[in-house]
Amino acid sequence: MTDALVAENLHTYYGKSHILHGVSLNVAEGTITTLLGRNGAGKTTTLRSLVGLTPPREGRITIFGQETARLPPFRIAALGVGYVPEGRRIFANLTVEENLRVPLERRGMWDIDRIYELFPRLAERRASRGRQLSGGEQEMLAIARALLLNPRLLILDEPSQGLAPRIVAEVFRIVARMRDEGMSVLLVEQNVRSSLAIADHAFVLDDGMVVYSGAARALAADEARVQALAGATAEQWGEGGAVPSRV
Repeated sequence: MTDALVAENLHTYYGKSHILHGVSLNVAEGTITTLLGRNGAGKTTTLRSLVGLTPPREGRITIFGQETARLPPFRIAALGVGYVPEGRRIFANLTVEENLRVPLERRGMWDIDRIYELFPRLAERRASRGRQLSGGEQEMLAIARALLLNPRLLILDEPSQGLAPRIVAEVFRIVARMRDEGMSVLLVEQNVRSSLAIADHAFVLDDGMVVYSGAARALAADEARVQALAGATAEQWGEGGAVPSRV
Protein backbone atom coordinates (compact mmCIF):
# COMPACT_ATOMS: atom_id res chain seq x y z
CA MET A 1 0.00 0.00 0.00
CA THR A 2 1.40 3.39 -0.98
CA ASP A 3 1.30 6.51 1.16
CA ALA A 4 -0.76 9.59 0.41
CA LEU A 5 1.24 11.57 2.96
CA VAL A 6 4.53 11.07 4.78
CA ALA A 7 5.90 13.47 7.38
CA GLU A 8 9.37 12.89 8.79
CA ASN A 9 11.04 14.55 11.77
CA LEU A 10 8.99 17.76 11.78
CA HIS A 11 10.16 20.58 14.03
CA THR A 12 7.74 23.51 14.08
CA TYR A 13 7.95 26.75 16.05
CA TYR A 14 5.69 29.67 16.89
CA GLY A 15 8.27 32.41 17.24
CA LYS A 16 10.79 31.06 19.74
CA SER A 17 8.39 28.43 21.09
CA HIS A 18 9.34 24.95 19.91
CA ILE A 19 6.01 23.13 19.43
CA LEU A 20 6.71 19.99 17.37
CA HIS A 21 9.75 17.92 18.33
CA GLY A 22 10.51 15.51 15.51
CA VAL A 23 6.98 14.44 14.57
CA SER A 24 6.80 11.62 12.02
CA LEU A 25 3.58 10.11 10.69
CA ASN A 26 2.05 8.77 7.50
CA VAL A 27 -1.36 8.27 5.91
CA ALA A 28 -1.73 5.26 3.62
CA GLU A 29 -3.83 5.79 0.51
CA GLY A 30 -7.48 4.91 0.88
CA THR A 31 -7.36 4.77 4.70
CA ILE A 32 -8.38 6.85 7.70
CA THR A 33 -5.56 7.81 10.06
CA THR A 34 -6.46 9.50 13.32
CA LEU A 35 -4.18 11.79 15.30
CA LEU A 36 -5.05 11.85 19.00
CA GLY A 37 -3.76 13.57 22.12
CA ARG A 38 -4.74 15.91 24.91
CA ASN A 39 -5.30 19.64 24.44
CA GLY A 40 -2.04 21.40 23.68
CA ALA A 41 -0.28 18.25 22.50
CA GLY A 42 0.46 19.74 19.07
CA LYS A 43 -2.27 18.19 16.91
CA THR A 44 -3.47 21.38 15.21
CA THR A 45 0.10 22.59 14.75
CA THR A 46 0.88 19.31 13.02
CA LEU A 47 -1.98 19.83 10.57
CA ARG A 48 -0.99 23.46 9.96
CA SER A 49 2.55 22.28 9.23
CA LEU A 50 1.28 19.69 6.76
CA VAL A 51 -0.83 22.18 4.79
CA GLY A 52 1.76 24.96 4.77
CA LEU A 53 0.09 27.41 7.15
CA THR A 54 2.84 27.05 9.76
CA PRO A 55 5.76 25.52 7.84
CA PRO A 56 8.20 23.38 9.83
CA ARG A 57 11.73 24.69 10.25
CA GLU A 58 13.09 21.18 9.93
CA GLY A 59 11.79 17.95 8.48
CA ARG A 60 10.38 16.53 5.28
CA ILE A 61 6.80 16.25 4.02
CA THR A 62 5.80 14.26 0.96
CA ILE A 63 2.25 14.32 -0.43
CA PHE A 64 1.47 11.95 -3.29
CA GLY A 65 5.19 11.65 -3.95
CA GLN A 66 5.97 15.37 -4.08
CA GLU A 67 7.97 17.19 -1.42
CA THR A 68 5.80 19.95 0.04
CA ALA A 69 7.48 21.25 3.21
CA ARG A 70 8.50 24.49 1.48
CA LEU A 71 5.40 24.97 -0.66
CA PRO A 72 2.73 27.63 0.04
CA PRO A 73 -0.75 26.42 1.05
CA PHE A 74 -2.35 27.03 -2.36
CA ARG A 75 0.24 24.80 -4.05
CA ILE A 76 -0.38 22.05 -1.52
CA ALA A 77 -4.15 22.32 -2.03
CA ALA A 78 -3.60 22.02 -5.79
CA LEU A 79 -2.06 18.57 -5.25
CA GLY A 80 -5.48 17.37 -4.12
CA VAL A 81 -5.49 18.23 -0.42
CA GLY A 82 -8.68 19.40 1.29
CA TYR A 83 -8.43 20.98 4.75
CA VAL A 84 -11.28 21.57 7.20
CA PRO A 85 -9.86 23.68 10.06
CA GLU A 86 -11.05 23.72 13.63
CA GLY A 87 -13.93 26.16 14.10
CA ARG A 88 -15.47 25.58 10.61
CA ARG A 89 -14.83 29.14 9.31
CA ILE A 90 -17.70 29.31 6.90
CA PHE A 91 -18.90 32.66 5.54
CA ALA A 92 -21.55 33.77 8.02
CA ASN A 93 -23.21 36.30 5.71
CA LEU A 94 -23.40 34.02 2.68
CA THR A 95 -26.11 31.44 2.10
CA VAL A 96 -25.36 27.73 2.07
CA GLU A 97 -25.51 27.77 -1.72
CA GLU A 98 -23.18 30.77 -1.92
CA ASN A 99 -20.72 29.14 0.47
CA LEU A 100 -20.65 26.08 -1.76
CA ARG A 101 -19.89 28.20 -4.82
CA VAL A 102 -16.82 29.80 -3.21
CA PRO A 103 -14.33 26.95 -3.88
CA LEU A 104 -12.77 26.79 -7.34
CA GLU A 105 -14.26 23.95 -9.33
CA ARG A 106 -12.04 20.90 -9.75
CA ARG A 107 -12.88 17.97 -11.97
CA GLY A 108 -14.13 14.94 -10.11
CA MET A 109 -17.13 13.17 -8.67
CA TRP A 110 -18.10 15.87 -6.19
CA ASP A 111 -20.32 18.72 -7.36
CA ILE A 112 -23.06 20.68 -5.61
CA ASP A 113 -25.81 18.25 -6.64
CA ARG A 114 -23.92 15.32 -5.16
CA ILE A 115 -23.15 17.34 -2.03
CA TYR A 116 -26.87 17.87 -1.52
CA GLU A 117 -27.43 14.11 -1.88
CA LEU A 118 -24.81 13.45 0.81
CA PHE A 119 -26.07 16.26 3.06
CA PRO A 120 -29.86 16.49 2.63
CA ARG A 121 -30.02 18.96 5.50
CA LEU A 122 -27.86 21.41 3.52
CA ALA A 123 -30.21 21.06 0.57
CA GLU A 124 -33.10 22.03 2.85
CA ARG A 125 -31.16 25.02 4.18
CA ARG A 126 -29.59 26.14 0.90
CA ALA A 127 -31.08 29.64 1.16
CA SER A 128 -30.15 30.09 4.83
CA ARG A 129 -27.15 32.21 5.78
CA GLY A 130 -24.18 30.62 7.48
CA ARG A 131 -24.87 32.36 10.77
CA GLN A 132 -28.37 30.85 10.85
CA LEU A 133 -27.10 27.26 10.76
CA SER A 134 -26.68 25.00 13.77
CA GLY A 135 -23.20 23.84 14.73
CA GLY A 136 -23.78 20.50 13.05
CA GLU A 137 -25.00 22.13 9.86
CA GLN A 138 -21.98 24.44 9.83
CA GLU A 139 -19.64 21.46 10.17
CA MET A 140 -21.40 19.69 7.30
CA LEU A 141 -21.03 22.85 5.20
CA ALA A 142 -17.32 23.09 6.02
CA ILE A 143 -16.76 19.46 4.98
CA ALA A 144 -18.90 19.96 1.88
CA ARG A 145 -16.78 22.92 0.74
CA ALA A 146 -13.64 20.81 1.07
CA LEU A 147 -15.21 17.97 -0.90
CA LEU A 148 -16.02 20.31 -3.78
CA LEU A 149 -12.27 20.58 -4.37
CA ASN A 150 -12.43 16.84 -5.12
CA PRO A 151 -9.45 16.13 -2.86
CA ARG A 152 -7.50 12.90 -2.81
CA LEU A 153 -6.49 13.62 0.80
CA LEU A 154 -8.92 15.17 3.29
CA ILE A 155 -7.53 16.66 6.52
CA LEU A 156 -10.05 17.33 9.29
CA ASP A 157 -9.39 19.19 12.56
CA GLU A 158 -11.88 18.40 15.34
CA PRO A 159 -15.01 17.94 13.18
CA SER A 160 -17.11 16.82 16.17
CA GLN A 161 -16.24 19.74 18.43
CA GLY A 162 -19.28 21.15 20.20
CA LEU A 163 -21.79 18.90 18.42
CA ALA A 164 -24.64 16.87 19.89
CA PRO A 165 -24.02 13.09 20.00
CA ARG A 166 -26.54 12.40 17.24
CA ILE A 167 -24.81 14.87 14.92
CA VAL A 168 -21.37 13.52 15.88
CA ALA A 169 -22.47 10.06 14.72
CA GLU A 170 -23.61 11.53 11.39
CA VAL A 171 -20.32 13.40 10.88
CA PHE A 172 -18.29 10.26 11.51
CA ARG A 173 -20.52 8.27 9.16
CA ILE A 174 -19.73 10.79 6.45
CA VAL A 175 -15.98 10.63 7.19
CA ALA A 176 -16.08 6.83 6.92
CA ARG A 177 -17.87 7.15 3.60
CA MET A 178 -15.02 9.29 2.27
CA ARG A 179 -12.70 6.32 2.70
CA ASP A 180 -15.23 4.09 0.97
CA GLU A 181 -15.09 6.53 -1.95
CA GLY A 182 -11.32 5.97 -2.16
CA MET A 183 -10.24 9.12 -0.35
CA SER A 184 -7.39 9.22 2.19
CA VAL A 185 -8.29 10.92 5.47
CA LEU A 186 -6.24 12.41 8.32
CA LEU A 187 -8.50 13.06 11.28
CA VAL A 188 -7.62 15.03 14.42
CA GLU A 189 -10.14 14.40 17.17
CA GLN A 190 -10.84 14.69 20.89
CA ASN A 191 -13.64 12.14 20.52
CA VAL A 192 -11.32 9.17 20.95
CA ARG A 193 -13.79 6.31 20.81
CA SER A 194 -15.64 7.55 17.73
CA SER A 195 -12.43 8.25 15.81
CA LEU A 196 -10.90 4.87 16.68
CA ALA A 197 -14.13 3.15 15.59
CA ILE A 198 -13.70 4.34 12.00
CA ALA A 199 -9.91 4.72 11.71
CA ASP A 200 -7.43 2.22 10.32
CA HIS A 201 -4.36 3.58 12.07
CA ALA A 202 -3.77 5.84 15.08
CA PHE A 203 -1.00 8.14 16.22
CA VAL A 204 -0.90 9.77 19.65
CA LEU A 205 0.89 13.06 20.28
CA ASP A 206 2.10 14.38 23.61
CA ASP A 207 4.15 17.56 24.08
CA GLY A 208 4.85 17.73 20.37
CA MET A 209 6.13 14.16 20.05
CA VAL A 210 4.61 10.96 18.66
CA VAL A 211 4.31 8.64 21.63
CA TYR A 212 2.23 5.89 20.03
CA SER A 213 1.68 4.49 16.55
CA GLY A 214 -0.37 1.42 15.85
CA ALA A 215 -3.58 -0.10 14.51
CA ALA A 216 -6.66 1.83 15.62
CA ARG A 217 -8.42 -1.39 16.55
CA ALA A 218 -5.59 -2.41 18.88
CA LEU A 219 -5.62 0.97 20.63
CA ALA A 220 -9.41 0.91 20.97
CA ALA A 221 -9.13 -2.45 22.76
CA ASP A 222 -6.64 -1.04 25.29
CA GLU A 223 -9.01 0.59 27.75
CA ALA A 224 -6.28 1.92 30.03
CA ARG A 225 -4.60 3.77 27.19
CA VAL A 226 -7.85 5.12 25.81
CA GLN A 227 -8.58 6.60 29.23
CA ALA A 228 -5.00 7.91 29.52
CA LEU A 229 -5.45 9.99 26.38
CA ALA A 230 -6.95 12.76 28.50
CA GLY A 231 -3.50 13.31 29.99
CA ALA A 232 -1.02 11.14 28.17
CA THR A 233 2.67 11.36 28.96
CA ALA A 234 5.58 10.07 26.94
CA GLU A 235 6.46 7.65 29.75
CA GLN A 236 2.95 6.14 29.82
CA TRP A 237 2.80 5.72 26.06
CA GLY A 238 6.37 4.72 25.33
CA GLU A 239 6.22 1.67 27.57
CA GLY A 240 5.02 -1.21 25.45
CA GLY A 241 3.74 0.97 22.63
CA ALA A 242 5.48 0.96 19.28
CA VAL A 243 6.44 4.40 18.01
CA PRO A 244 7.77 3.84 14.48
CA SER A 245 8.39 6.78 12.20
CA ARG A 246 6.72 4.88 9.37
CA VAL A 247 3.94 2.31 9.33
